[in-house]
Amino acid sequence: MTSARKTLLTGLVVFVAGLALWLFGLDEEIFIFTPSKAGVVMMVLGGLEFLYGVYKAVRGDEPERSS
Repeated sequence: MTSARKTLLTGLVVFVAGLALWLFGLDEEIFIFTPSKAGVVMMVLGGLEFLYGVYKAVRGDEPERSS
């Protein structure tokens, strides 16, 4: 799997996990954090990582491997 695909997949997984926390953690409160707020942060970070993967895929920059 190329680096751009890994970045796209990772960003999508983090976004979906954040979305699940945001949807199902609205009325929950854990000792230190609120799951819904952590979910929003994860959605933002996942979205940014996904966009970075799109950028890498469009640009086509793959690091050269030296043997």
